[in-house]
Amino acid sequence: MSVNSSEMKTANPGPLGLLGFGMTTVLLNLHNAGIVELSIVIVAMGLALGGTAQIIAGICELRTGNTFGGTAFTAYGLFWWSLCLIWTNPFKEVINPADNVSMGFYLALWGIFTFFMFLGTLSHNTITRTVFLSLTVLFFLLSAGDFTENHHIKSIAGFVGILCGLSAIYSAMAQVVNGELGRKIFPT
Repeated sequence: MSVNSSEMKTANPGPLGLLGFGMTTVLLNLHNAGIVELSIVIVAMGLALGGTAQIIAGICELRTGNTFGGTAFTAYGLFWWSLCLIWTNPFKEVINPADNVSMGFYLALWGIFTFFMFLGTLSHNTITRTVFLSLTVLFFLLSAGDFTENHHIKSIAGFVGILCGLSAIYSAMAQVVNGELGRKIFPT
């Protein structure tokens, strides 16, 4: 029996993107907070779940007509790929590694982008606003930490980032559980 394409249910790609973002953000910010060392664990998670899963979710969101979700997931997925490239610098024979000033500007630009995305969440639920507001604060704190070379600022940013990532994980799990059970178990 063939399934008519008009009868097929479209899955919500949001939880995949939020998990990719949230889990990777928590892991990286455990490093920023000084709890774990930067290692291949964070780089691999950044490329696989933070990068690839979010890009896939973003493309799926764009296909459903969700410009906000598609822009957010695709852009942040590419953020993770670019950050992993910066850390590993596979072009080190021809390109200098990142310095604190260039990283400060890099993170500030992501902060500006995220601030405007936060403005877009003002019509969204509380948990989505929480994710984007805390991410905006995180990027600006990390940028300030790089510009000033102040480890204390980066450590504070790490704890903000852990909260940000956990809020994204909560949002993903709320969407999955609420959707599967057909009722609101976890408020968003």
